[in-house]
Amino acid sequence: MAANPYADFLPADRRAAAAREPRSTWWEWRGHRVHIARATDAQAAARVMVVHGAGGYSRALWPVAALLADEGLDVAAVDLPLYGRTSSPAPESVRYDDWVRLLVDLVDAEDDGRPLILFGASIGGLLALEVAARSARVAVVAATCLLDPADRRARARMTRFGPLGVLGRPVSHLARGRIASLSIPMRWVADLPVMGRDPQLGALCARDPLGGGAKVPLGFLASYMLYQHTPPEQVRTPVVLLHPAEDQWTPAELSVRVLRRLGSPGRLVMLRECGHFPVEEPGLTELITSVLGVAEDLRERSAGEPRPPTTT
Repeated sequence: MAANPYADFLPADRRAAAAREPRSTWWEWRGHRVHIARATDAQAAARVMVVHGAGGYSRALWPVAALLADEGLDVAAVDLPLYGRTSSPAPESVRYDDWVRLLVDLVDAEDDGRPLILFGASIGGLLALEVAARSARVAVVAATCLLDPADRRARARMTRFGPLGVLGRPVSHLARGRIASLSIPMRWVADLPVMGRDPQLGALCARDPLGGGAKVPLGFLASYMLYQHTPPEQVRTPVVLLHPAEDQWTPAELSVRVLRRLGSPGRLVMLRECGHFPVEEPGLTELITSVLGVAEDLRERSAGEPRPPTTT
């Protein structure tokens, strides 16, 4: 397999570990052939499942996932329908609800008794939180972002159209019937140029046909904008928000609003020097260290030595 171009954006001393190639596996779900990249370690005390957002997929996130695997965690990264190497019988019919149901079923199918950290990147953060609200098999959610499309201030930042993003919900009512099947490149909607602090990273995401360059149906975008996520107050799963400190796309305060509403323990870690796609130091090390700390807490808890939860 060709070298992963996303690894080139990591610090030079991290690239050797990040170059570790995953093992590709496949899982059948309701007609979808779901691709899952893996670095399996049966001896690992905890598992991590990586969930991408609107401009990524397993290969884009794998350099960071590989660093977690290099530290002894059992890691899997899923390609959700419309992205990566996952194939779907009717791509034009895929909706955000399918992502939620697929992940809930995948978490159930993958359960082997070890605690699971569900790691969500970008809009995958709130997706991971939604899955955790529906599945007791998620031990902890780690997220780089908790962007809620129900928040008009968040909608104003999540598209390339700035304040016009507030129109997303009313306009999305038009995405019905035949027009709902019309697909457009995600780069037309998402502000991919600010994906990373290095503009070349955003350019790579935008032209990658399996990631930010993938086409998505208007019906999917509408279903995301209108989806009624579980209120944070009803979530009982601990959450660690690993928010990039230099995120030019989604300011931290948008995610912190959700974190503070949680009905479960929540903790905020600001990743220093990191853009929306967190590949810079020292924040990259802070991300790895934080996830390893969560895994260690879970190991101690399973050994009967729980630590008191940390709250915001």
